[in-house]
Amino acid sequence: MDTYTILAIPILVSTLWLLTANLSHSSHSQFTNKRICLLIAHPDDEAMFFSPTLLALTNPDSGNHVKILCLSNGNADGLGEIREKELMASAESLGLRNRKDVLVLDSPDFVDGMDTKWDIEKIAEVLRQAFSPHFRGKEKGGDAPTASIDVLVTFDRYGVSSHPNHIALYHGAKEWLRRLTKGKEGWRCPVELHTVTSVSISRKYISFLDAPMTMLLGFFGGIKASNRQDKGEGRRQAIFVNDMIQWRRGQKAMTRAHKSQMRWFRWGWITFGRYMVVNDLKRQTIG
Repeated sequence: MDTYTILAIPILVSTLWLLTANLSHSSHSQFTNKRICLLIAHPDDEAMFFSPTLLALTNPDSGNHVKILCLSNGNADGLGEIREKELMASAESLGLRNRKDVLVLDSPDFVDGMDTKWDIEKIAEVLRQAFSPHFRGKEKGGDAPTASIDVLVTFDRYGVSSHPNHIALYHGAKEWLRRLTKGKEGWRCPVELHTVTSVSISRKYISFLDAPMTMLLGFFGGIKASNRQDKGEGRRQAIFVNDMIQWRRGQKAMTRAHKSQMRWFRWGWITFGRYMVVNDLKRQTIG
């Protein structure tokens, strides 16, 4: 391999990365002037799995107001208070307006752990109290259902890492929205539910190289969805790709804010993990 080829490789790589990041901006327009909540299970989920989404949606030009609801303080190792503060710092670094837009629960109902199963009904009730406290589940017909947010973003049914706490959020969010629209035939659900797509292990650690593949799959998936009735799993709705500067912001949210969590394997994740670079969200159908 000659010198020119060696010099050309990083230039081509950088160009491809920048191109895919710029192309992804076309899907951002649907999220403007929205009240958005990111629903996560543990402090550091927002940085490790959702930094492209947060950095896109908190862009001041979007007019969005983004909040984070975290159902546990990650106290599995007795670091709950520390991890709460780390989440606040990380959220600010990823674009949230202030720390008041982050709510962290410390409840025996939502204990951090791979062996802990969270009750879907209780998750739905937390969401009801937070975003539709006027709704009791007995209303039928009449007025349209309402909520204090427009968009809810969380994990999909596979939880990215198959963590049971992540998966429970998906089912709890859908249950809340089912209740909110029950008996309200003819009215649209007031909240859009968007979930981050889980991918295979072969794609999970190829960093920005997964962005072009994700965009192609999104393009062909959109064509396929337009030619059939949606069956409930949702359609590919938005792709967020961090450029190099944003990628570094996501990394710093981990290395500077979540210092208590920076074990050796997380260095691999924040360096090679595709979720530090690309998020593709699917809008779920509630029914």
